[in-house]
Amino acid sequence: QVFPSQDPLDRADFNAVEYINTLFPTEQSLANIDEVVNKIRLKIRRLDDNIRTVVRGQTNVGQDGRQALEEAQKAIQQLFGKIKDIKDKAEKSEQMVKEITRDIKQLDHAKRHLTTSITTLNHLHMLAGGVDSLEAMTRRRQYGEVANLLQGVVNVLEHFNKYMGIPQIRQLSERVKAAQSELGQQILADFEEAFPSQGTKRPGGPSNVLRDACLVANVLDPRIKQEIIKKFIKQHLSEYLVLFQENQDVAWLDKIDRRYAWIKRQLVDYEEKYGRMFPQEWCMTERIAVEFCHVTRTELAKIMRTRAKEIEVKLLLFAIQRTTNFEGLLAKRFSGCTLSDGTVKKPEVPPPSTNPFLEDETGTETDEIVIEKTDVDKPKKPKVPDNPFHGIVSKCFEPHLYVYIESQDKNLSELIDRFVADFKAQGPPKPNMDEGGAVLPSCADLFVYYKKCMVQCSQLSTGEPMIALTTIFQKYLREYAWKILSGNLPKTTSSSGGLTITSLLKEKEGSEVAKFTLEELCLICSILSTAEYCLATTQQLEEKLKEKVDASLVERINLTGEMDTFSIVISNSIQLLVQDLDAACDPALTAMSKMQWQNVEHVGDQSPYVTSVILHIKQNVPIIRDNLASTRKYFTQFCIKFANSFIPKFINHLFKCKPISMVGAEQLLLDTHSLKMVLLDLPSIGSQVVRKAPASYTKIVVKGMTRAEMILKVVMAPHEPPVVFVDNYIKLLADCSTDTFQKILDMKGLKRSEQSSMLDLFRQRLPAPPSGVENSGSLSLSTPTPEQESSRIRKLEKLIKKRL
Repeated sequence: QVFPSQDPLDRADFNAVEYINTLFPTEQSLANIDEVVNKIRLKIRRLDDNIRTVVRGQTNVGQDGRQALEEAQKAIQQLFGKIKDIKDKAEKSEQMVKEITRDIKQLDHAKRHLTTSITTLNHLHMLAGGVDSLEAMTRRRQYGEVANLLQGVVNVLEHFNKYMGIPQIRQLSERVKAAQSELGQQILADFEEAFPSQGTKRPGGPSNVLRDACLVANVLDPRIKQEIIKKFIKQHLSEYLVLFQENQDVAWLDKIDRRYAWIKRQLVDYEEKYGRMFPQEWCMTERIAVEFCHVTRTELAKIMRTRAKEIEVKLLLFAIQRTTNFEGLLAKRFSGCTLSDGTVKKPEVPPPSTNPFLEDETGTETDEIVIEKTDVDKPKKPKVPDNPFHGIVSKCFEPHLYVYIESQDKNLSELIDRFVADFKAQGPPKPNMDEGGAVLPSCADLFVYYKKCMVQCSQLSTGEPMIALTTIFQKYLREYAWKILSGNLPKTTSSSGGLTITSLLKEKEGSEVAKFTLEELCLICSILSTAEYCLATTQQLEEKLKEKVDASLVERINLTGEMDTFSIVISNSIQLLVQDLDAACDPALTAMSKMQWQNVEHVGDQSPYVTSVILHIKQNVPIIRDNLASTRKYFTQFCIKFANSFIPKFINHLFKCKPISMVGAEQLLLDTHSLKMVLLDLPSIGSQVVRKAPASYTKIVVKGMTRAEMILKVVMAPHEPPVVFVDNYIKLLADCSTDTFQKILDMKGLKRSEQSSMLDLFRQRLPAPPSGVENSGSLSLSTPTPEQESSRIRKLEKLIKKRL
């Protein structure tokens, strides 16, 4: 471990026999035995020399070690002696310094004690004189001088807190407390005399004595100041309680303006008479206004409880409007600094919003909602500062807001009924290909009214009434979706009507095949556009409601169900458009399956049924595209759903074309390719602007129609030899279903005996199923890659060109 070595001689499990066998593995290697022996002897001599040198080198080590140890011990003894000498000298120096500075310390202590004594005696003289003067001035009511003197006496007395054990100091402190108490009682008595709370004596005017008394009250116990403020405000509002008693006519809501007019006059009167009597930091004007608000809220709540049946919506809104205007006036006049001790809390500042649902929250109630896609990028207007007086009076109206909520419920019900009646009277919107599908004007009217209600209610309350209003919004959003939108979608009939094969074969390839008229298609597109507008606006409405409501109630605002309802309307509209075009193509597909494909003698142009399908597509799709120009994504959904519906139906009808001759299969292959090209061009068919189809749609069309082409290619292939035919089928279709293979055999017109042998061979040639799969009959091969599909498409195009 100390000297790692790779030499086999140094290993712990050294085996001489193995080592020799390693040196001489064969008989021929024994020819070098002399050389090996010489190397080992040389190595032994070198080891002996190394050992001898080491042993001789250790002969004098013990003696040298003892000599070094003795020298170290001597050096340590010398060092210890020097340290001891230094310590002794330091102690002597310290003792010498103490003797030198002893007298100086005594002088320092004496100076500090003398200074403290002089300062304390000076404070004591000031305190004794100040207490005598304070008592004398208190008796003479010299409050101006008392205000300054009292503060000084209190400050000086603080220096004697640690001397309270001395009787004389304690006596002076008690005299100061007695003087403060006497001042407080005397000032309260002076204010009671000047402003009596009871009796017929008129209140006196302001005086310099009372003004100075307020300055003294600032220094006294805060309870004295509070008592003065309370008594003065109570006396000032006593007339208000008499004038607006519950049994008076002016106390009712219709005359609520008189309450606010009265307090305005009183505040002006106070400023003129008493504005200079009270210190400015007391904010007496604001305190009077705040107390007036508290009293008014209590009195209004009491009278509204008594006369609840007389409250009407207009009266309630009138009273709330006047009250909120008054609260706004208070916010402009006062800072709200006296509300910290009250019951009204300052509302929390909500986070800034980027929602474009409302552009101006402080606008009039008739502002319209303007929701454009570009509004999201517009900067949000700065939010108006919060009103600290909001709700200080209007809070009393909140228990009666159910009257307002019930009124909005009734108004919205009438509004929805009017929308229904107007739609029936005016009929569906007229087609307008230039502007695209128009949004129904009723939805804008609905959300304008929603904005008005939301702004009104948020000014009245941000609590439970907002939740109740949200519930009303939800109710009528659902009613609008079902009555106005879903209720006016054209109805589909179960019978096929005039869509017969005979009409198709008679070359009646006109618009009479379509189920919906041009007006009905435009109506469906208009309803779809309206539903999309409602969906986006409902989401913005939810965000704005969450901004308006209290933070604790935000979780109860949820319009997801209503947004899902509009999504269902959109889905139903798209499905109607798909069903209409799909049904228009059904007779053509039926005619295709009824043709005698085994009798086709030559390949010509595209068949009549293909021309009919293309005609219906060219009739419907441009109308739908132009009317959904503002909602491009839903037009793409329409194209995808139509492709997913039409292509499987086309393949099913393809299977019904049996038996098929070689020429018939070639004609069908040509028709299939023509349909494929039309479907790939479907999103921009009939448009002057050529736009590339969405990749998701193109993938669906290519995959589905390529399968139809592969089916026909398998049908065209000879069935002899059977093994090649089966392998070719598995390679081209990648479908291991026996049902599909059976349909291919039927299309080829094989006999039952031939089909039976083919099916047996097909089952034998199927690839082995992966582990864990039991039902091999439903197996399908892996989906071909895009490269394989494109290769097959190129081969098919070459085949078609060759046939043509």
